[in-house]
Amino acid sequence: MVDNSPVNSSSSDDFAAFLDTELDSTSDASPEPEEDVNEIHNSDINRTKRQKIEVLESVSATEVTDSTSEQETTKAIEVSVKEDQCTHPGVIGGMCMKCGEKIDTQSGVAFSYIHKDLRLADDEIARLRDRDLKSLFARKKLCLVLDLDHTLLNSTHLADLKQEEGHLLNSSDPIQDALRGSLFKLDYMNLMTKLRPFVHTFLKEASKLFEMYIYTMGERTYALKMADLLDPQMVYFSSRVIAQGDCTQRHQKGLDVVLGNENVVLILDDTEGVWGKHKDNLILMERYHYFASSCAQFGYTCQSLSELKSDESEADGALTTILELLKKIHNKFFDLEVGEDFAGRDVRKVLETVRSEVLKGCRILFSHVFPTKFQAKNHHLWKMAERLGATCVTEVDPSVTHVISTDVRTDKSRWAVQEKKYLVDPRWLEAANYRWHRQPEEQFPAKIRKSR
Repeated sequence: MVDNSPVNSSSSDDFAAFLDTELDSTSDASPEPEEDVNEIHNSDINRTKRQKIEVLESVSATEVTDSTSEQETTKAIEVSVKEDQCTHPGVIGGMCMKCGEKIDTQSGVAFSYIHKDLRLADDEIARLRDRDLKSLFARKKLCLVLDLDHTLLNSTHLADLKQEEGHLLNSSDPIQDALRGSLFKLDYMNLMTKLRPFVHTFLKEASKLFEMYIYTMGERTYALKMADLLDPQMVYFSSRVIAQGDCTQRHQKGLDVVLGNENVVLILDDTEGVWGKHKDNLILMERYHYFASSCAQFGYTCQSLSELKSDESEADGALTTILELLKKIHNKFFDLEVGEDFAGRDVRKVLETVRSEVLKGCRILFSHVFPTKFQAKNHHLWKMAERLGATCVTEVDPSVTHVISTDVRTDKSRWAVQEKKYLVDPRWLEAANYRWHRQPEEQFPAKIRKSR
C-alpha cells in the first residue's frame, strides 16, 4: 500500500473509502484500469522502473572482464528484481491492492466488515496495528470492544412478548413517555429492542478515551441496525461493526479481526466463554435482562424489568459503574508520573492491578458452596475471589474476615456468627466482581438453604 494512502490511516472511515475506490476499479467491466487507481499506484510504479533502469545502466557502463564479475552482476540484478516484487499486503476482489495482480489465496485474515472481500496479510496487519498504536498514543486513547446483547441493549422477538408486557405495544400507555428514545419496535425484523439506561452518555464519554468497536455474535443485518440505534450519526463506530460472519473461529470471538494491538484493547462482554484467547482483556458485564424472554433464556424465574414496569438506575447502573472503571484504567495507563513511554505499557496489566484491589485485605472461607469432593481451588468462585485480591482458605482461622455460605446452619456459618465475622451469600462476591467495589455485606446475608 502506498505509504500516504488512506489505508495507512488509523481511521477505518478513510480505510473504507480507499477500499471502495479499489473495488469499483477492479469490478469495472472495462479491462483498462481507472485513472484514479493509476494515480494511486503511479508513484510505486515509477519508483520501481527507476530502480531497474539505474541497475541496468550501471551494468552497461561497467566493462565485464571475466565470468566472476558477470555472475556477480547477474546476482545483483536478480536481487534488485526480487526486491521490486510486490509482497501483496492485501487482497480485495481477488486482486492485490498494491500491484493489481490476480491473487488466489486464503492466507492472512479477512476484514470484510471494513470492506467486502478484503483480506490482509499478517505482515500488513502488524504494520497497520503499529501505525494505529502510534496514532492512539498521540491522542491518548485506547481501544474498546463492545458486545451488544445484554451489554448495551436487550432484544426480543415480538412473538415472545408475554401478556404482562403488553404495555410495550400500547402507544397510549403512560410508560411510553419514559421509554421514548430507548424502546424500538422493529416490525420488519419482528424484534423489539430496549437500549440500556445511560448508554448514550456512556458512549459519548467513552469515545473521548477509546476508539470503539461493536463485536457481536449476531448476524450483520442485526448488528448494523443496532449500531444505527446506538450511533445514528455514526460518530462512535463508523465501519467498526464486527458480526458473526467476521469471526475466524466458530462460536468464538477474537481480537485477530480488530485493528488494534492486544496490549491496548479492553473488552466489555457479558459472556466470558466466547473470549477463550483474550480473557485478560475482558471486563465481564452484568447482564441486562429487560424482557421476559431474556430472563427465561438464562433460567431465571423472577419477573423481568419490563413486567415490573421498571428499569436499571442511570445513576448507579452497570454502565455508569463501568464508565468510572474505564476512566480509572485509562488514567493509570497514561499516568505521566510513570513516564511518557507508553509503548511498553499493557492495559491488561493495568486491568489486573485494578481488579486485585477490589477485595484486598479480605480473607475468605467458603462453606457449603462447592460440590462434595470438588477441588475448591478449581471452582470459579475461588478463582474470582483471588482475582479480586482476596485470600482464600479452607479452614477456620482467626484471620478470616468473611465466610461465604449458602446455608447459615453449617458449622463454619455458626462460627462466623459467634466470632462476629461477615457471613454472606455468594452473590456478595459476584456483585463485587461486576461492580468493581467491595459491596455492603448487610445487603447479601447468607440464608437458610431450602431442602429439596
